[in-house]
Amino acid sequence: MKLVGRLVETGRGACVEVEGGLVRDVRSEDATGEVWIAAGLVDLQVNGYGGSDVNDPGMSADTVVDLAVKQWRAGVTSFFPTVISATEEDITGRLRAISAARQSDPAVARAIPGIHVEGPYLSAQDGPRGVHPAGVLRDPSIEELSRWQRAADGLVRIVTLAPELPGAMDYIRAAALEGVVVAIGHTACDPEDIVRAADAGARLSTHLGNGAHAVLPRHPSYLWSQLSEDRLVASFVADGHHLSGATLKAMLRSKTVGRSVLVSDSTSLAGMPPGRYQTAVGGDVTLTPDGRLTSVGTPYLAGSAASLLDCVCGATRHGDATLAESVQMASLNPRALLGLDGGRVRVGAPADLSVFRWHRDSGTADPVLTVLGGSVVHDDGSGAATR
Repeated sequence: MKLVGRLVETGRGACVEVEGGLVRDVRSEDATGEVWIAAGLVDLQVNGYGGSDVNDPGMSADTVVDLAVKQWRAGVTSFFPTVISATEEDITGRLRAISAARQSDPAVARAIPGIHVEGPYLSAQDGPRGVHPAGVLRDPSIEELSRWQRAADGLVRIVTLAPELPGAMDYIRAAALEGVVVAIGHTACDPEDIVRAADAGARLSTHLGNGAHAVLPRHPSYLWSQLSEDRLVASFVADGHHLSGATLKAMLRSKTVGRSVLVSDSTSLAGMPPGRYQTAVGGDVTLTPDGRLTSVGTPYLAGSAASLLDCVCGATRHGDATLAESVQMASLNPRALLGLDGGRVRVGAPADLSVFRWHRDSGTADPVLTVLGGSVVHDDGSGAATR
């Protein structure tokens, strides 16, 4: 298979030849249109998409397979299904279903390199708690993590917690030794707790700037401390709603592109029409025509209605990032954080590729072709990128 378009990394036209699951050749080619070729996008925080919801009480392995197909259609090659705060029984049930989905289909297994558990070890305070149900929040337990891993066949790779909770530092140390990326999020901690968490092995800030109090001390605060802690990579939701343009720009400049990751934090309402909905994540929520998703009667966001490709475009529109930098934060950087191969379109690299039309004037993009392990898992039928 040969793909023709402009390489995001260089901006130049290229022909990318794929064979045997790898990139076999990359050579210069005339290509001046809107079709761009990027290393496959990797989303570390996906609650759902297009009506599929990994936190719905009725979710099953089929739900996860369906979610994978919808992620491919949205231009994402790989993603981490994100299970939010719930009872242990509900969390382990969802983990088993995700594991079963991977076992049912090799392509789904490749698309899901791990699972993100966001909570239930979070602050119960309004604001930091977000829309996580207060009744199931609890203190960290490494024994519970072990039970999660048994249910998930060891697939839990990211856990988001609030470091101020009793036992959090011991949990971070133990989880880090097991290869789990511990992320700080939904926290009301003192700034000093951020340093202690990084000392213990925390490596990520989950959707920095969100899951926070509406009013914070000017300084110091847990936001400044996470921005200034170079041992922490920060994830950002660049959908235009989670962070204002000025905030996103300042945070990216502080963290730098190399220590930043774009995530969608998408819910099942991503890709759905505006309206009022009942969801497992957020309960009674409203999706506005401009894509803002909020819990009814509150100013609090209930996740996002954007895809990761939308957030790549959002970082270019609002965050003053180049297209190449935005793709790096959605492809190479998450892979580096999780120890995954790929992230650059190079000879010998895994043939996980996201091909899209980028409309420079509007700052938006449409998926054209998604290639996973050398196989096409989504094709818009236009034939715009293939030869």
